[in-house]
Amino acid sequence: METLLSILVGLFFMIGTYLILSRNLLRIILGSSIISHGINLLILTMGGLKTGGLPLIGEKNVTYTDALPQALILTAIVINFAVTALFLVLSYRANKVLGTVDIDQIRGNEHE
Repeated sequence: METLLSILVGLFFMIGTYLILSRNLLRIILGSSIISHGINLLILTMGGLKTGGLPLIGEKNVTYTDALPQALILTAIVINFAVTALFLVLSYRANKVLGTVDIDQIRGNEHE
């Protein structure tokens, strides 16, 4: 199962990098969000997909599940949502003011 998730992480990184290298501002925002999802899966895969009991005192379980990767991923999801919302608002404002979402036209390189 870890191998399948590792391949999926690589696929997310590949798609996100492809989208970030495009000229459209919305594709760049979507690419950064997809890379963030790939990082979340990478953290989950690195933490291991083990099954075990709850880490509670007084329980007689031999194996425990580490809750740290899930806590890190939950925090990363919230931060990713906030950053994506900020990027979308900035791109909307850039579209209203400049009339385009093309990166070359925003920079002022209109010779293309």
